Amino acid sequence: MSETALLRESAQYVTLGLDRELFAVEVERVREILDMRPLSRVPNAPPFMVGMIDVRGRAVPVVDLRVKLGLPPTPPTEHTRIIVLMVTIGGTEQPMGLIADRVLEVAAIAADQCEPPPEVGVRWRSDYIRAIARRDGAFVIIFDLAHLFTSEEVALLGATE
Repeated sequence: MSETALLRESAQYVTLGLDRELFAVEVERVREILDMRPLSRVPNAPPFMVGMIDVRGRAVPVVDLRVKLGLPPTPPTEHTRIIVLMVTIGGTEQPMGLIADRVLEVAAIAADQCEPPPEVGVRWRSDYIRAIARRDGAFVIIFDLAHLFTSEEVALLGATE
């Protein structure tokens, strides 16, 4: 089965920006989009795990998506957002926050706009990518959330709960 076969005929995605790149996550996975807020640090966490926030009484680990993808960290701006997602990790639904430089819109992306990720020529690991879509003359990288968050994050989630 090809990677694009995993995409439905047409689906809704929240598009976000990091640096000059556009990314997307399935809208059904998004629980909230929050303004940047103070984070509680997690001792001995890897550099991409920048802390925890309280979301409606639940501790939610927050990942700096820039650092996770190997981009240099930048200070938050007025456009920086935390996207709270429900992610399946180790067979369990877990809330996870992603820090993005900006959130753009909810967009419909059709399967015929997508192609499998290249194995070479991208700055980040291709197993983090479900597909690459062409939209309005730009490429939109659709994350594979199951691969973006690995067993390393599972161990951290268990330690913080």
